[in-house]
Amino acid sequence: MELGAELREVERLEGHGDRVWSLAWNPAPENCGRAPAMLASCSGDKTVRIWQPTSSGAWDCSAVLEDAHNRTVRSCAWSPNGKLLATASFDSTIAIWEYIGNDFECVATLEGHENEVKSVSWSASGLLLATCGRDKTVWLWEVQPGNEYECVSVLQGHSQDVKMVQWHPNLDILVSVSYDNSIKVWAEDGDSDDWHCVRTLNEASSGHSSTVWALSFNTTGDRMVTCSDDLTLKIWNTGLEDYDSWRHLCTLSGYHDRTIFSVHWSSEGVIASGAADDAMCLFVENQDHSVDEAPYILLLKKEKAHDMDVNSVRWSPKEPSLLASASDDGVIKLWELSQVS
Repeated sequence: MELGAELREVERLEGHGDRVWSLAWNPAPENCGRAPAMLASCSGDKTVRIWQPTSSGAWDCSAVLEDAHNRTVRSCAWSPNGKLLATASFDSTIAIWEYIGNDFECVATLEGHENEVKSVSWSASGLLLATCGRDKTVWLWEVQPGNEYECVSVLQGHSQDVKMVQWHPNLDILVSVSYDNSIKVWAEDGDSDDWHCVRTLNEASSGHSSTVWALSFNTTGDRMVTCSDDLTLKIWNTGLEDYDSWRHLCTLSGYHDRTIFSVHWSSEGVIASGAADDAMCLFVENQDHSVDEAPYILLLKKEKAHDMDVNSVRWSPKEPSLLASASDDGVIKLWELSQVS
């Protein structure tokens, strides 16, 4: 069932010379003196591009960040205050870019992973940075004065390539997803200050049966969505620091017919997914569902959203109806979600 909504393409951003892997909206509030919107994209062309609206309202590339990586840039993430951008690369390094005025400067390069770094994420406080990679590990970096970063823990527990790391939106709790089909929850031991795995979500009855590619929390952090090569999205209730209460709520299946690469939860509660079938789906909570009905339902499906795989979908934190998508076709698109009467 599709509800009364429309997803309309409003911008087509071109400039990357290879597939676009990941997108990140700058979260800084407008009172910081920055432009109302700023979108970062990273690509197989070894660069990061910064996109902003011009005075006419059209979007343009305002900066190209290059020369920090010599292989594919796989992931990018802004710090909570919007002043730093972290980029993770297949060259096994993470670069930290500082945004000063209208310029970007690479102020640190983090080394330690044995090979491709697949994902990077800042904690809510901005004091911790998590990275993960093909070497099956998750690294935690503590931000030090003077653009220094200290590795405080290397988390080992996954048996395969770690695809993505994501911090809880309010707490210092980290979630990682992997080629080993599992979802792991990591937290710091209050007594020893050591980080360890406090929960693994891969139960045969409710977990994913193939590679887990991505995850996203809702705004409050009491629910999480994951997506997989098994062609499903799964919604989880998260019990915050009561890790035993993290449990599977429902499974969304039958909406994509190829690997689901990306998922993102908007501030208004709309879940977007992007997949190798070139399509995007939007889901919303079924407010009036009975015991026998699904708690989440399809809002709409956008077939042929791109000419090739949809690698990343990201809702704007400032304009909740604005969705960005990126693809193997090298194009980034901006979409406007509107209700249809």
